[in-house]
Amino acid sequence: MRVLFIQTPSMEGIAHERVYPIGIVILAGSLHRKGYEVEILDMNLEIDPFGAVKKKLLSFRPDVVGLSFRNIDPLANKTSSLVPPFLVTARLVASIMPKSWLIVGGAGFSLFPERLMREAPQIHYGIIGEAETPLPLLLVSLENPPPIKGLCMRRGKRIKIVVPSTRLAMAHYGRPIRNLLNPSLYSGNNDYVPSIGIETKRGCPFHCAYCVYPRLQGRRLRCRSPRDVVNEMESLNKEYGIERFHFTDPIVNFPSDHIEAICREILLRKLKLKWDGFMREDYFDEKTAALFEKAGCECFSFSPDGLCQESLDVLDKRLSERDIMKAAGIAAMTDVISVYHFMVNVPGESKRTCDKGLRLLERVYDKHSRKKNLGTVVLNNIRILPGTQIEAVARASGVIGPETDLLYPTYYNPKPFDAFRYRLETLHLCRNVFLRQEVR
Repeated sequence: MRVLFIQTPSMEGIAHERVYPIGIVILAGSLHRKGYEVEILDMNLEIDPFGAVKKKLLSFRPDVVGLSFRNIDPLANKTSSLVPPFLVTARLVASIMPKSWLIVGGAGFSLFPERLMREAPQIHYGIIGEAETPLPLLLVSLENPPPIKGLCMRRGKRIKIVVPSTRLAMAHYGRPIRNLLNPSLYSGNNDYVPSIGIETKRGCPFHCAYCVYPRLQGRRLRCRSPRDVVNEMESLNKEYGIERFHFTDPIVNFPSDHIEAICREILLRKLKLKWDGFMREDYFDEKTAALFEKAGCECFSFSPDGLCQESLDVLDKRLSERDIMKAAGIAAMTDVISVYHFMVNVPGESKRTCDKGLRLLERVYDKHSRKKNLGTVVLNNIRILPGTQIEAVARASGVIGPETDLLYPTYYNPKPFDAFRYRLETLHLCRNVFLRQEVR
């Protein structure tokens, strides 16, 4: 059986930012080991993505096409959507290969499975959540599949969805067979994060009010062997010359002993690699910061999100302003770049919380002023996603109504503080300019 995996557009237009589609490469590798003939196409690499899809379909003539729909929109306060190119891709596949089975998965699909299957009747099946176990079971029962975990199937006009599994044991983690999609195609320097991702764990036990990670991966942490993680990094370095990696975990420094073991393994092997990942401030201290830096961490990515204690509490971050400033103080004393992500105009915003937020941002800049090692500050409104606490708050407060379509970009940004982000961006730009130019 021939299976073609397609990564549908996950960014606007042609961008130099490239993200290696680790999800479909893992799945393709799993099927390859079972004897399937598999190929992969990433539309994000193509100047003419739809033309590339047509060409690949006609040359490979797959029995099954698997579409990965990762991002529903580009975020970053933008109002453009990635749903239209996904829907067009599904229609194009069905038009060119009407006898092929069309299966869809990915994080974006997992958030809106029923809605997307109704929007695209060309889709035969969907899989929500982890697909390593469900997909092979589906491929041997396409005509009449059993109730496989995570499977979405049509029953007349109804879409039946089976509860997904979030229990894949990482001891059985199938490392991607990278030669199925050459990592060298993703070489170059991304502005945001390295293009090559490494999974060290799945799951997130925290309860951030806006976040869907626990829904997608479960709350139970499942960690890979530190040795296996570093084996993968070392292999990529030796075979493809990859030197920079992004740990794709929701939080890389929790549990602390796991990332510390990875760092010690990197140091033991004397590997000259660079890496980054998102970190929680309350698990960041002088000892771990020094270890991370020594083991090649090139960017501390913090996402405290709340600009004051009231906002932190509303977002259910279970952090304090003191945690943020302590982490900033430690990071500022290193030679590692730091990046901070904050959310603006959160529920309960007031003049007082705005003033506190401005002061906290000033304090973060002050911490980094001596070494000038603040990379950037990212300021976003909250993208409202289904099933989150923020959705419930937005509906209860009338920010969105029953008719609001969350499939398309919808942000929590009510008046009268809907322009607060611009005040913060002005401060951010001003401090950056004066910091870099040493203007007094």
